[in-house]
Amino acid sequence: MSTPTIAVLGLGAMGLPMATRLAGEFPVRGFDINPARLDLAADAGIVRCDSAAEATDGSDAVLLAVRDSAQLEDVLFGDSGIAPSLGAGAIVILTSTVGTDGLAGVVSRLGELGVDLVDAPLSGGPARAGAGDLLIVVGATPEALAKAQPILDRLASTLTVVGDRPGDGQALKTVNQLLCGVHIAAAAEALALADALGLDTDRTLEALGAGAAASFMLMNRGPRALQAYDPEGAEVLSRLDIFVKDMGIVNKAARAHHLATPVAAAAEGLFLIGEAQGLGERDDSAVIRVIAPQRRNS
Repeated sequence: MSTPTIAVLGLGAMGLPMATRLAGEFPVRGFDINPARLDLAADAGIVRCDSAAEATDGSDAVLLAVRDSAQLEDVLFGDSGIAPSLGAGAIVILTSTVGTDGLAGVVSRLGELGVDLVDAPLSGGPARAGAGDLLIVVGATPEALAKAQPILDRLASTLTVVGDRPGDGQALKTVNQLLCGVHIAAAAEALALADALGLDTDRTLEALGAGAAASFMLMNRGPRALQAYDPEGAEVLSRLDIFVKDMGIVNKAARAHHLATPVAAAAEGLFLIGEAQGLGERDDSAVIRVIAPQRRNS
């Protein structure tokens, strides 16, 4: 596969910048159920397609940016699923965090069509996706990885192959999301406590960032958590309800292996409460409003 034609299905917050990044080097076709996202894709040099089947027909690789395992099943094997449109030798690159449940069945069904699944969940954000600065962890056979390598290299600044089986990437991403979800919740608690103690929260963040308590999530989500109290809230870079999904995957995996994860369970509870309070579509840093609905000091 010298210069693969790529279909990108799902042109949301992550899918569109990834497709745009890929279009700088490869022929890219795109599809999304939202016409506005298709318009943006066309403006970025992506061939606009009116259906997922149209985008995938004749494509060498299909990059999926779906929400969850149910959407993955539907996109591939539903009534309008793309699986029949895939030719033998094609690859499906799964960039989403969907967990390991059911993935073996997906791999088997695709294998019957001569199609390989490259399990490649990623971390970063829209800006990093557009710059090719993502962290991607991969589980794939060597043969499938060789086909996907040029595509993944275009998107990732850090590419880690964690195993030769689809599902290995999901397993590592599950561990990653445990830490991310806990760190976001802990950062929110820390800033809420700083505010309750009457501290200047901006100075608190600066001081914490210089010491042993610093973490990526504290320094990345901290300023946005404070913006969560503004009427318009923080810019949505990662929705709160995504961590409802991801922490659910984490705790389900832990239960399946009879492993207690009480800190992860507590973090999941905070995100669930936030979703129930109508914060699901807000930035995930808005979880601070579950802990402290209002700031005590401004």
